[in-house]
Amino acid sequence: MLLGCIGDDFTGSSDLANTLVKSGMATTQYCGVPQGRADAGVEAGVVALKTRSIAPGEAVAQSLAALDWLREQGCRQFFFKYCSTFDSTPQGNIGPVAEALVKALGAEKVIVCPAFPATGRTIYQGHLFVGDRLLSESGMEAHPLTPMTDPDIRRWLQRQTALPVGHVGFSDVRRGAQAIGEALIRQQAQGHKLVVVDAVQDEDLFAIGEAAADLPLITGGSGVALGLPENFRRKGLIGNRDVQWKAIDGAGAVLSGSCSRATRAQVAHYRAGHPSLEIKADALISGDMTLAAAAAWLRQNLDGAPLVFSSADPEEVGRAQKRYGTEELAGRIEAFFAGLAAQARELGVKRLVSAGGETSGAVVQGLACEALQVGPEIDPGVPMLRLGDEDFGLALKSGNFGSEDFFSKALAMLEGR
Repeated sequence: MLLGCIGDDFTGSSDLANTLVKSGMATTQYCGVPQGRADAGVEAGVVALKTRSIAPGEAVAQSLAALDWLREQGCRQFFFKYCSTFDSTPQGNIGPVAEALVKALGAEKVIVCPAFPATGRTIYQGHLFVGDRLLSESGMEAHPLTPMTDPDIRRWLQRQTALPVGHVGFSDVRRGAQAIGEALIRQQAQGHKLVVVDAVQDEDLFAIGEAAADLPLITGGSGVALGLPENFRRKGLIGNRDVQWKAIDGAGAVLSGSCSRATRAQVAHYRAGHPSLEIKADALISGDMTLAAAAAWLRQNLDGAPLVFSSADPEEVGRAQKRYGTEELAGRIEAFFAGLAAQARELGVKRLVSAGGETSGAVVQGLACEALQVGPEIDPGVPMLRLGDEDFGLALKSGNFGSEDFFSKALAMLEGR
């Protein structure tokens, strides 16, 4: 293994694995820290964790355990992957995990770059944009778990870490890899270990990747990984691999727990032509809606590729959080979707689409899978996945990713259409 990656959620990890596979690296996504050794043919390993919204200390412990395993596999470079909307609170978890990895690896200068231009996430003068809006005006300011109210990534990250945070601006980035490398050295000389780097186009990310060729640690969204495989290819360590996919037949279903604008539009679009069951917070907490009842409904509607969702608007979510507590409500919803994913599999579902990072983490845990094979891309940042060697296909979609018809498109592509 050459490149060792640690993802803070499952959708982001599959997004990163997708980027590496498209760039020709033999990549496997692991569901948590594996127990044994990786297969000999794996060039990039992505350890998917569910650490985005847990206590910072636990996120650090799990991330260091993943790092230890990846080091045992012989990795030469490491990548800490977080969301391209930098989902975190002022207490963490991006800063604490990055700081722990810096210390463990003895890194002197570390790139921080959540940019992903293909999905509208760009960084200019240290500020993160979603499309033509600042992050704090994009809808992310209303995220139920990690509301992003400040678009200045330098300032937000500095609240989370004792390490000094620097910046490489767009004027240096646009001049290419050598200029970026020189700017990073200047930032290091000023005492900055974590360095936010601007990027507005894919060509910027390729240049950043080239500048990072000899760095032990890089952090960011999947976009900045675009240029990393080529560094190994220049050294003759990897070749080129085509992405393969064997079609999966059988029933399909969609589980959605994301409350993002994009997912709510996808839910509305899909409901128009498919049976759907909404899971409301009050019904779940009171016991009026149970896992057994949802599974029975799923069984009755399996021929229609049904949708089960809890993608309420932010105002409704906020009211429910006040009534029941944010952690209690999130835990109950995630446990519900984990159980329903397991039930769906028992009922004969072979193609499953999951929307939302926390939901997808719960779904993968419910399916008890250890590793995922990475297939072709459905939409930017979302690949098709196969559950180990099993004839079971997954699509794990981050809340804000995907076209309006994503659910139908994903189920069709998993089936080979």
